[in-house]
Amino acid sequence: MNWLNSEAFTLFGQHILWSDMVGNLFGLAALALGWRRSLWTWPVQFLAGLILFAAFFGHLTGSAGKQVVVMVVALYGWWQWNRRKGRTEDGQIAVRFATWRERAVMTAAAAAGTVAVALLFKAYPTLSWDPWPDAYIFVGTIVAMYAQARGMVEFWFAWLLVDLVGVPLNFANGYAFSGFVYVIYGALVLWGLRDWWLRSRKASQPVPEGAPA
Repeated sequence: MNWLNSEAFTLFGQHILWSDMVGNLFGLAALALGWRRSLWTWPVQFLAGLILFAAFFGHLTGSAGKQVVVMVVALYGWWQWNRRKGRTEDGQIAVRFATWRERAVMTAAAAAGTVAVALLFKAYPTLSWDPWPDAYIFVGTIVAMYAQARGMVEFWFAWLLVDLVGVPLNFANGYAFSGFVYVIYGALVLWGLRDWWLRSRKASQPVPEGAPA
């Protein structure tokens, strides 16, 4: 798997690695599929994690370990959406806004998780090149994927918060392709947020008396 860490091409003076490019392209496809509420979003996310795990395994233990967690959450999402699919007219999963309790739990989990992971990264410097931002992106990604698995519109807000740190961090650390992909993520997130928001409002509207279900 050494070819994954070799240079694919140079863009604007930045060296683009195969692993960075291929893994993030799959991640981008997974986000687009999530917007369409397609069950295939989860296998594609799993494959993206598997590619990055293969690229990092053996020399970036922390990064490889993070991809294992991403793959586990992808399996959870696949299980959740399989259980909940077919609950709308188009046969896809129904989406909704989280309750205030769910929002509070996810926010608290994100804050506590970021602190815990950052302290772990600081205790073992080989696990991360920038502990706090890296921990924030990692935990934020897990929270976003969890919210997506539960069909929550807040999934998109979580991705926006991840993007705000992910774009400058990736450019600063030489992962230019990841930085460009995160910019595209931002555009997809805004479109996906609008689509899920409208669908959740439509689903919450009462059916008029006498109208077909």
